[in-house]
Amino acid sequence: MSDSPKRKRPLVADKRTSGKASGAAKKAPAKKAPARRKPARKSAPRRGGPIGWLSALVRWVMRLIWVITWRVTVVAMLMLAVAVGYFYTTLPPLEALLDGRARGSVTMLDRNGEVFAWRGDQFGGVVTATSVSPHLKNAVIATEDKRFYQHFGVSPRGVASAVRINLSEGRGPLSGHGGSTITQQVAKLLCLGEPFDATSGQTEKEYEAECRRSSLKRKAKEAVYSMAMEAKYSKDDILSIYLNRAYMGGGAFGAEAAAQRFFGKPASALKPAEGAMLAGLLTAPTTLSPTNNLDRSQNRAATVIRLMRDQGYLSQAEADTAINNPAELSEAAEAKAGGYFADWVMSSGPEFFTRNTTEDVIIKTTLDQRIQRAAEDGLNWVFDNKVRAGSKAQAAVVIMSADGAVRGMVGGRKTNVAGAFNRASQAMRQTGSAFKPFIYAAALDLGYSPNDLIEDAPYCLDIPGSGQWCPKNYTNSFKGNVTLTTALKDSLNIPAVKVSESVGREVVSQVATMFGIKSDLAAGPALALGASESTLIEMTGAYAGILNGGSSVKPYGLINLTLQGDTEPLMGTSGGIGERVIQEDAALQLVYMMEKVVSEGTGGRAKFGGRELAGKTGTTQANRDAWFIGFSADYVAGVWMGYDDNTPLTGVSGGGLPTEIWHEVMVRVHEGMPNRPLPMIIPAPAVVEAPPVQQQNVPIRRQDPVSLIDQVLRDIFGGGSSQGNGGRTGDR
Repeated sequence: MSDSPKRKRPLVADKRTSGKASGAAKKAPAKKAPARRKPARKSAPRRGGPIGWLSALVRWVMRLIWVITWRVTVVAMLMLAVAVGYFYTTLPPLEALLDGRARGSVTMLDRNGEVFAWRGDQFGGVVTATSVSPHLKNAVIATEDKRFYQHFGVSPRGVASAVRINLSEGRGPLSGHGGSTITQQVAKLLCLGEPFDATSGQTEKEYEAECRRSSLKRKAKEAVYSMAMEAKYSKDDILSIYLNRAYMGGGAFGAEAAAQRFFGKPASALKPAEGAMLAGLLTAPTTLSPTNNLDRSQNRAATVIRLMRDQGYLSQAEADTAINNPAELSEAAEAKAGGYFADWVMSSGPEFFTRNTTEDVIIKTTLDQRIQRAAEDGLNWVFDNKVRAGSKAQAAVVIMSADGAVRGMVGGRKTNVAGAFNRASQAMRQTGSAFKPFIYAAALDLGYSPNDLIEDAPYCLDIPGSGQWCPKNYTNSFKGNVTLTTALKDSLNIPAVKVSESVGREVVSQVATMFGIKSDLAAGPALALGASESTLIEMTGAYAGILNGGSSVKPYGLINLTLQGDTEPLMGTSGGIGERVIQEDAALQLVYMMEKVVSEGTGGRAKFGGRELAGKTGTTQANRDAWFIGFSADYVAGVWMGYDDNTPLTGVSGGGLPTEIWHEVMVRVHEGMPNRPLPMIIPAPAVVEAPPVQQQNVPIRRQDPVSLIDQVLRDIFGGGSSQGNGGRTGDR
């Protein structure tokens, strides 16, 4: 072992001492390694010359553009905010924007209180986006603005897409597709808050055209107004305004009116196919209206249904069901707003409550829809089965009660129309032999009897300033002595002229006028042959006066008129039975004579069902007009047939096609009704002497009626039996 001592390790505790080295030398401090210097970044060498200057200029311009852009943007945003704020303050409460019609509406009810027609601007009531059928709401969004709930009133994507489409189709950027959101469409419906000012000299049509104008300036204002609306109202509020104000065709403004107008149900109950049809109308409400072209409207609805399917609103099965079962019109919509009858009621009522109403009006009418259908079906049946194809001949039908209440009206062969020329109430036509009952009414009222005799023989009159006038019968033959009843049932002209001259033309004219013939009546002897003009509704009303016992009637269709929401009518009917024209006994005898026209005379084709029927045929000179007007115990009906341009009818007389139309109509009218007898007096057998008649206040002795009438005529006009070129306007 070595004797040298081993070196001891320092204890751990030694390290904790304050630096005293016990038995060991102090260690020298370690030298620090020199810090590394980071290499200096080499600066890019500056480019000199033109390239450097150009680069600097570009950088400076870019910085300038950036500074100007963000400052202009800030200013523009501030100006936009101010403009939006201004329009925000001008927007009214939501309720004030839901009904924007310029005119009121007229709703017509039939005699049973059922709606059958609309006129004016129809507004069915306020709906909201949450109260309408979800199918209608979804269809509108899918069709008009599928991002409606995402944008802020304006859709830049939609505008850009519309501009691209317009340019690709060769139009201007703002022509055609507009890319408008529903909010923008509402802004346009509100005319950007600019109300119509009647004192501005601008017409309402010009005002509406200005509201629809698509200039760049107006588009910008429209966008600002739309953003203000988005700030003021909720999305559902804006959609509610749209659903209430949008025009949907057929006179219907808003979803509720359209749903009632086309489908007869509220907007809350619409099915997918119905909701799609209404949404499809928004693009072109007049062109696509189902009352104008149902097939076109259904095709458009199918397109909307496919959009709803693509956007997830309908499943494939629901879409297929809706397309395979398209929406159909209600019966009232099929009637095309009431046709001729509704037009007539609108024209006969007070203008400020019908044609130019600013209120919502409800009119209860006399129309019986069953009878209206009977009139249309009967007329169409005859033209389909008994008139040559392609004929331009027209016809009209009026049916009324004995008090003048019109139950049905057809003003032409196109029955499902509105606003068309109404031949039942507007066409003035010669009456022909349909006028003859008024001659015999005057005679019976003065004391003649249906069995009194008169001679049917050649007869002429000297007309001062015109020469000799010799009437002829339709058959150009003569029957000798005939009763007044026979003269009427066979529509003999010469006896009619003789009776008219005997009782006095003035008396005949007065009787016809009091019965309701308002037109100027002919002053000469041709009055007896129906040379005067009248309308079908006037003539039918005059015959109603014969049926009701001799009192005049004023044809009417309006029973009462009420403002929507009121319980008491503002006005009642202005028609009905008026003053007595002839004595009741005379009227009942005349009914007997007219019954013979149907049972034995020229009106034989009118007979049906063993009923007692009465009437009179009429054919004018050259067959330009053909009539049959008659009645049962329940209804009076008149039929006219002819050409609008007065072209003569070929092979048609009053006893032909007009009587057949009357027959077909009245068979349908009386279906299921009891058979009631006519109110008439059957006269006593013929007597030798006639009762006294007053002619121009000169008493006339009772004598043989043939001698009586002929003697009076000879006293007035002188004798003579030679024939001339007289009128021949009777009929068979």
